[in-house]
Amino acid sequence: MGRIAQAFGIEDKPLLKAERSPRIMGDQFSSMYSYAAPSIVRNDAMSVPSLARCRSLICNTIASFPFNLYRNSTGEELGNPVWLDQPSVSQPRSVTIAWTVDSLFMFGVAYWEVTEVYAEDNRPARFQWVPNNRVTFNVNRTLTQIDAYFIDGFERPQSGIGSVVTFQSFDEGILARGASTIRAAIDTQEAARIAASTPMPTGVLKNSGADLPEKEVAGLLAAWKSSRMQRSTAYLTSTLSYDTIGFSPSEMLYTEAIQNLATEISRLCNVDAFYLSADANNSMTYSNLLDSRKQFVSLTLQPYISQIEDRLSMNDITANGNYVRFDLDHNFLRQEPLTELAILEKLLALELITKDQAMRMTELTPNGMAE
Repeated sequence: MGRIAQAFGIEDKPLLKAERSPRIMGDQFSSMYSYAAPSIVRNDAMSVPSLARCRSLICNTIASFPFNLYRNSTGEELGNPVWLDQPSVSQPRSVTIAWTVDSLFMFGVAYWEVTEVYAEDNRPARFQWVPNNRVTFNVNRTLTQIDAYFIDGFERPQSGIGSVVTFQSFDEGILARGASTIRAAIDTQEAARIAASTPMPTGVLKNSGADLPEKEVAGLLAAWKSSRMQRSTAYLTSTLSYDTIGFSPSEMLYTEAIQNLATEISRLCNVDAFYLSADANNSMTYSNLLDSRKQFVSLTLQPYISQIEDRLSMNDITANGNYVRFDLDHNFLRQEPLTELAILEKLLALELITKDQAMRMTELTPNGMAE
């Protein structure tokens, strides 16, 4: 038996599924989390509308932010390398980032494969996001360190083309920590679906006359079902009666249960329930909308933003002395135009910026035209 199998006394399996692993912290297993597979798969979780909404809010919003490269010593904005504007040659930057955040959100770890490197320093020049279910790895005898990564069963080198870049989250991912809540939401939706597809209450036909042969009973039940499916009323003879049993859909409180679980999922995803409410009050001014977005960024998006920024700023990817940041002010947190102009006016009056810098901050070219 292999080392992993020996440790757990189970059937020999040479590879350990990354998708079903405990959290990985700096290529080490965290003893905080159990060695168990999530009981919910991603496709099932995404069938819950409230969770799909949370996923879209988090992943798609972060994906809309462009990257910038800065010098650590001065904060000066540098020109972006090609990979920072488009990490993968086969898809737009926003798509790569959306699926990277999705992996962090769902599984607690995301993977990029290095597809090109710079000749002068062997740092990555292009990447490709890799779905979690394609990545496996071997760990050491004590289950504390990853020895090798595999993609589609093929071992990857430690560096250079074909190597794996890992992004670690702050927890084990929503499929592991939220399995019971997500399962409850799925089960409630399924119960509501069944109730909607069979609107008549469960019941029994009682015969107060002579017992009927089995074939006649089957025919009677079939005729009763067909009649109730086609019309809301039915005719019963003097010897037959219909008694309902169980609870009606309204008595089962499916709507209330679904709404309650939507609130629980919003807590699970750290997303304000306001964003999940279909009948939310949309009469927001620009000012409080901006405040709401700032809160959304600081409380919900910032963990994922920091995880990606910090990983891409590490020395094996970005040269020493430089760092990568998302440009949150580009559109999402941009001030109201009049407020922005008032700020620029004060900065110009204090000679803290030049006119050209002010024009760039408002995305104007030197001739005064919008870029």
